[in-house]
Amino acid sequence: MQKIKTEITKIHYNKDAKGLLVNLLQFASIFYGIGSGLKNKLYDKNILKPKKVDAYVISVGNLTTGGVGKTPVVSEIAKYFINKGEKTAIVSRGYGGKLSNKNINVISDGEKIYYNAKLAGDEPFWLAENTKGAVVITSKNRYKASEFAIEKFGVSKIILDDGFQHRKLHRDMDIVLTDSKMGFGNEKLLPAGPLREGTEAFSRIDRLVVVSKDTEHTRAEKLAKIMSKKMKVPAEVCYTEPDFVYNIKTGEHLPEGSEINAICAIGQPQQFYNFLKNYKINQTLDFADHHIYSENEIPDGVVVTTEKDAVKMSDFEHRNIYALKLKTSVNVEKLLNL
Repeated sequence: MQKIKTEITKIHYNKDAKGLLVNLLQFASIFYGIGSGLKNKLYDKNILKPKKVDAYVISVGNLTTGGVGKTPVVSEIAKYFINKGEKTAIVSRGYGGKLSNKNINVISDGEKIYYNAKLAGDEPFWLAENTKGAVVITSKNRYKASEFAIEKFGVSKIILDDGFQHRKLHRDMDIVLTDSKMGFGNEKLLPAGPLREGTEAFSRIDRLVVVSKDTEHTRAEKLAKIMSKKMKVPAEVCYTEPDFVYNIKTGEHLPEGSEINAICAIGQPQQFYNFLKNYKINQTLDFADHHIYSENEIPDGVVVTTEKDAVKMSDFEHRNIYALKLKTSVNVEKLLNL
């Protein structure tokens, strides 16, 4: 299964891909497109109406499947409001967590974290750990979760994590992220490509963020200007760079040049491996996005992973697991322009 997923991901970012699997995926995309397009048309024609809540709602999402880097942007936006004294909640679907998202799960009340990463899901747990003061809730029903956050915690701002396609809940602003290198891949709909929606979705975008996962950002800055003019929406660059590698148990920093085994379960693993260019990588191991690890999957020796993956390894006995700390910088005030 993992091998097939890896092969499909390669197809998503190769415009020249050919073969039986490509043909099958393209055939399936026809039906996906019909379903996605019909849903959007029903909302656009106001036949289906999103539900409103008594709070300012911002959706942070993307047009493609995983790996864009929206989680740190969600955190930065939430911290911006918290620093202004606004009670803020982050509402996530909780994908990958063992808690049933049919329920409303309070991962954090802004002070205490109630569940570990395996139960909460890697991204909600990371958000709870890295966004002090934010209420973090997971639920499939974003409307009920938002209502709960307002009634229980008195929140005035709600950030929807990965909410662009979730049109059941009214939002006051839709922020969409795109990767400066990967872009929209082969520009085909799922499952033949990485696109969750067709071009009809562009009209719903209020703000665009071009995520630059590199140490050289000229391409991203140019792309942001081009896409802003083309799509007639304000665009900002989110700068993401490697900071340091630290032991998840002791906090000790790993010297550059060390021999490592790199492992991750994220949407775009190659970008993570590129961030480790100052280390000697013996092997790389990548798993499906949000994979829940067992300890026997962790190789011997020094292991370096992402912070999103590391939260699922905190109870392992392995003493040489390190995580890459990233620096994320985005001008939230200019992006929101409220």
